[in-house]
Amino acid sequence: MRTPWWKTLSGALLRVLAVWLVSSLTLLVLAALLPDFRLQSASGDSLTRTAFAAALGAGAFGLLSALVWPVLVRALLLVPALVLGLLVFFLNGSLLLLALDLIPGARGQAAPETAMIVAAAMSAASSATATFLAVRNDEAYRRRLVRLAGRRGRAARSRAGTPGMVFLQLDGLGHDVLRAATHGDRPLMATVAGWTGGSHRLTPWRTDWSSQTGASQLGILHGSNEDLPAFRWYEKETDALIVSNRPTGAAELQRRAVERTGDGGLLAQDGASRGNLFSGGAGQVALVMSVAARRDKHNRSRAGYFAYFSDPANATRTAVSFLAEVVREIVQSLRSRFRHETPRVKRGGLYPFLRAFATVVERDVVVAAVIGDMLAGRTAVYADFVAYDEVAHHSGPGHRDTHQVLRSLDRCIALIAKVGRHTPRPYRIVLLSDHGQSPGATFLERYGLSLGDLVRAGCGLPVPRRAGRTPSGAEAREAARAALHRPEGTEEPGGPHPIVLASGNLGLVSFPDTPGRITREELDRRHPALLGTLANHPGIGFLLVRSEEHGAVVLGPAGAEHRLDSGRIIGTDPLAPFGEGAADAVRRTDRFPHTADLMVNSAYDPVTGAVHAFEEQIGSHGGLGGAQNRPFLLWPMELTPPTADGELLTGAEQVHRVLRRWLREAAAAQQPLSAETDEIRRR
Repeated sequence: MRTPWWKTLSGALLRVLAVWLVSSLTLLVLAALLPDFRLQSASGDSLTRTAFAAALGAGAFGLLSALVWPVLVRALLLVPALVLGLLVFFLNGSLLLLALDLIPGARGQAAPETAMIVAAAMSAASSATATFLAVRNDEAYRRRLVRLAGRRGRAARSRAGTPGMVFLQLDGLGHDVLRAATHGDRPLMATVAGWTGGSHRLTPWRTDWSSQTGASQLGILHGSNEDLPAFRWYEKETDALIVSNRPTGAAELQRRAVERTGDGGLLAQDGASRGNLFSGGAGQVALVMSVAARRDKHNRSRAGYFAYFSDPANATRTAVSFLAEVVREIVQSLRSRFRHETPRVKRGGLYPFLRAFATVVERDVVVAAVIGDMLAGRTAVYADFVAYDEVAHHSGPGHRDTHQVLRSLDRCIALIAKVGRHTPRPYRIVLLSDHGQSPGATFLERYGLSLGDLVRAGCGLPVPRRAGRTPSGAEAREAARAALHRPEGTEEPGGPHPIVLASGNLGLVSFPDTPGRITREELDRRHPALLGTLANHPGIGFLLVRSEEHGAVVLGPAGAEHRLDSGRIIGTDPLAPFGEGAADAVRRTDRFPHTADLMVNSAYDPVTGAVHAFEEQIGSHGGLGGAQNRPFLLWPMELTPPTADGELLTGAEQVHRVLRRWLREAAAAQQPLSAETDEIRRR
């Protein structure tokens, strides 16, 4: 039944008056507390006059915020996103000073720095009041969420009976970690725990050899991750490094995938991509790395920042949470050092701020964008939350430092699900991850030298006395660079010597002076000790090399070989510890045009699940070995199972096909399934 117009109008008027009253009272209280802020004339005023001045000031500030603020935000479209978070306070304070000047009799005065504090407090108070009143009215609450999510200009399109799909990627969260976080009397992720025991079904899937976000997400969103051998790799024909989480690298990988498949992507039909490396063909993008390199008015990737920070209350809340997260990281890092926990990596410098960016800023902006998409009635939304992945890299995937992150992600999921009550169409929410993480001391910490040093020693080249550290390839660093409009990081190939790159516990060795892929026989002639040095090192599980005689060959210790083309195994199979499917994953990568001359996978302990990252990460992913290769799908039981007869879903490209099928099923659904039909589909 539709609400009468006069009730809607009267309700809106009452909410405006209530917000005005609270704002006026806030001004009065702040004027009494802050020495540099007053609402009286120089000779003093009665309480009535002071209250009247507060009402005028609050009203003027509210009108200026409603009329001027949207114009300012649009004008600041090309300002770096994190700088906007600080400008919000400055501009909001300027609006308050202007509002105080409009009070008759020069009664309103404030120091500029005080004005910013007062404006932030007023914005927070009015926002809290408006939210409290709106939640009591579903339609008002829906309109407020739409406004906060930056969807003022788009009317929600009602498609009752045709569900939309929301895919929430919990970056780096492995299947086993999720199960542990959703079990017990007090699960870390209470909302997800309720889903796994009721409305949803949980299943693992197996990654490709390159178990990292670039390969997985490109396959999931665009249906192909062909010729993507690692997180970063060297291409001989152009003498260039491709890094999958940088704007230029992500844009090039997406272009290649679209050219290969001839298809726009998973989200091409009325879709939205939020916080991802790739767009998936979506018409609506925010915080998407593949379009972040654009510097013109058509770059909508960063629009999510502006839509979010355009509400000063959002900026205030996120800024406070950001600082709290920085302090939390410093405290946790010091605690880890004082307790002499091992393994451990350095967590100083800019890392506390990068962690806070990933766990607070990106999280808040992505949640707001997803809420806006749902309220706008979009057909498909895919969003990535990188918080867990970032913290687990530096603390370890099962460390207590990750527990707060998991609780926070669970609250985000609960909020998004709650918003589904106010959307113009029903939504089916799918949770998934792109990979897991495997624990373990770094290769450098465990053995005292880097993979690059070991390669140089095997080639008979001088090795530096002091081992160098390989920088982490975590997604948050490049996302923060893009948000700040900073130039991309650079990694120069560096001359004719072997180029050694790292992707978690996967290493890539290239010889740039040799065109094409160097063969085993040529390596033995040029560097006769290299292959033996690598294969017999205790920190290396296996390496892949191309042979003129035998094709793709996997080498292990003590002369062990697995000849992939013929299937012949000499000695102990080097791939045996890595489980079923390892040979297929390595064989697939071997045929890529840009596979490195040598692909080196670290050792894996099946008992402890530990690997040794060639980067500075004690929770890593990128190669084969353990939990990093077991991400998950958590899907509503209304949808058909990912595979038939319980077969293991393998590879990101297969996940793409499953998600496409689910989109077709949702488009075909016109009404809820009956209990009988539901039971049949579950079988």
